[in-house]
Amino acid sequence: MLTITPIAGIPLIQPGDDLVEIILDALEHNNLTLLDGDILVITSKIISKAEGRQVNLATVQPSQEALQLAGCVEKDARLVELILGESNQVLRSRPGTIIVEHRHGFVCANAGIDHSNVAGEGDQAEEWVLLLPADPEASAHQLRQRLEAHTNVRIGIMIIDSHGRAWRIGTVGMAIGLAGIPGVVDLRGRPDLFGYNLRITQIGAADELAAGASLVMGQAAEGTPVVHVRGFPYPLREGSLAELFRPRQEDLFR
Repeated sequence: MLTITPIAGIPLIQPGDDLVEIILDALEHNNLTLLDGDILVITSKIISKAEGRQVNLATVQPSQEALQLAGCVEKDARLVELILGESNQVLRSRPGTIIVEHRHGFVCANAGIDHSNVAGEGDQAEEWVLLLPADPEASAHQLRQRLEAHTNVRIGIMIIDSHGRAWRIGTVGMAIGLAGIPGVVDLRGRPDLFGYNLRITQIGAADELAAGASLVMGQAAEGTPVVHVRGFPYPLREGSLAELFRPRQEDLFR
């Protein structure tokens, strides 16, 4: 049975905080012991905060390209400059939104840069924004390696962020960094209930779990940036976020 359990007691994260020590302490206080096959799902926000990815907009000098795009989308040119710096390509834009291919390879709005629940010392909160982790896949692997060394169990780590989708309203949790879990589970060739072999079915298992974990984490002031998962219905393996990327030649939204 799949269980997703919020881990209470994670403090507000500051740059340089040791997330492994914080998570282990919170697990103990929640009477949770990691077992082989467990997964920890972690919001990208606390990874970014620990990595010092906060930026004060007052320090950003927008380029001419940013100034021009900012006028079209009605956004702060300093924020647009950061969006451009975090992106491989601007795919779509309209007032209020810039859709980009992030430099990490996935498509998202505004390069995943966040204003919510971000504050800095000595300035108004609105002046600070938070970039996505510098390398969420590497961050996931580092966390997994250290947690496994402390606990002597085999676990998976997933870092998630809230993204919109081209064909639906509303944001959902999506994976942006994996370690020790599959991104996609390929069911092609397996029989269905009636004995027919599946031909095209591939399960976005990481994103399915990310969406479920996001329900537990919440999107506003819940303060639950880490959840514990037990009973994931697929075998753990070394996975990669790249498994979830649709090849560009098959992407009908490009």
